Amino acid sequence: MRNDELGTVIVHSELLSDGHIEAIRAAVPGTEVVRVDTPEEWESRRAELGPNVEVAFGLRDIGDLASVPRLRWIQTIGAGMDWLLRLPEVAQSDIVVTNASGVAAVPIAEHILALMFVLTRRMHRFAKAQRDHEWFQRGRCEEIDGTTMGIIGLGPIGLKTAEKAKGLNMRVLGLRRDPSRTSPHVDRMFGPDGLHELLKESDWVVLAAPLTEETRGMMGEPEFRTMKETAYFINIARGQIVQEDVLIRALQEGWISGAGLDVFAQEPLPTDSPLWDMRNVMITAHYAGATPRYADRVTGIFTENLRRYQAGEPLMNVIDKERTYISS
Repeated sequence: MRNDELGTVIVHSELLSDGHIEAIRAAVPGTEVVRVDTPEEWESRRAELGPNVEVAFGLRDIGDLASVPRLRWIQTIGAGMDWLLRLPEVAQSDIVVTNASGVAAVPIAEHILALMFVLTRRMHRFAKAQRDHEWFQRGRCEEIDGTTMGIIGLGPIGLKTAEKAKGLNMRVLGLRRDPSRTSPHVDRMFGPDGLHELLKESDWVVLAAPLTEETRGMMGEPEFRTMKETAYFINIARGQIVQEDVLIRALQEGWISGAGLDVFAQEPLPTDSPLWDMRNVMITAHYAGATPRYADRVTGIFTENLRRYQAGEPLMNVIDKERTYISS
């Protein structure tokens, strides 16, 4: 149990309602919980609030750490932690960082399936035909049942996607840093050295890995040429994991059959990108994690972590700041 009084808890998130803020206050009775609505508001109040801030929720751009000498823990509202690579002052400090891993696993897994159904049943083409009042009955449709999905990255999103894929009678291959950590929904697990074998066997390649120095640019020409010509590529992770110019060539030249893309090397995706006009590509605007339940779930993680923090118990979703993903 902590013997000292908990310092100020700073909360910044446009997602949170007054009810969520009250739930946070109820988790730490007697502690000052301050909501700041914008980065500009935090900057204007940093000199006032900074000396007593111990916990920051949703405020990544904390600024000069000397202004928050008591800061011990940052809880983010998202799962992606690649921003740590751009903040060495935080990465190299003893400040604990936790993320919201698992909050968006369900909507992202469903988004992946939606992209797959769109591509196999050509729904994006039918949507265009509907807008044009065109009775469209041409082209090839496919089936998902019985095909093989290869998932690169078996965190909460990858695992939830595997679970749903098994419900569609798919064979599921997985790739993770530690292949000894198995899953009942994965038929075969690979370590990093099995990437090309997974790509060679998969009809669907789903990228769900975090962006790290090791994964940056990992999907390049050798990888896309290893995939089946009939295979599809789905990316809901980070655009920088893919060499986008190579992906464009792969789609243009028929190395692979198509792609469902939610993330890109540059966002918003430039209007002159060839990806916009490809009939074998479905684009969504970094929207896979959208869900009306997000704020409830992330508040639940934070309040449970607040309880653990005060009790001196291990926190959930602690980030290995060198690797920029959960350390467990």
